[in-house]
Amino acid sequence: MAGNASGTKKAKNNSAKKKAERSSIVLKTSENIGQVMIADDVVANIASLAALEVEGVGEVAGSATGELMGKVGIKNSSQYRGVKVDIGGSTVRISIAIVVKYGYPVPATGQQVQSKVSSAVETMTGLTVGDVNVHVVGVDVNA
Repeated sequence: MAGNASGTKKAKNNSAKKKAERSSIVLKTSENIGQVMIADDVVANIASLAALEVEGVGEVAGSATGELMGKVGIKNSSQYRGVKVDIGGSTVRISIAIVVKYGYPVPATGQQVQSKVSSAVETMTGLTVGDVNVHVVGVDVNA
């Protein structure tokens, strides 16, 4: 039985290691010191905060699935919080869902979000932003 527990533990460790490899990128490797890695969720958080700095953005909207999962205690990746990040090599593609405050021009607000998110992610991570796709999913009339 002890052999089974050890095998299960190794399988869990390998699974966690593979998940970390999929959801992060190595920014820099130094033979003497080690690696600097950044998780997809970090990029998503940077994008979300940058979008919220744009005047006219009421919120970054999560999907209904993600909100429901969060309510039952399941914390999932950033795609459920209104930001989806795809990293390929050193290029990142970002999709972000926002709610625009009533009275603000939707196209101009979306373009400002694209610019702000791209600049923030590139400055803070050193990654090249390929695309920032903004999805306006609502208008906040109470703002």
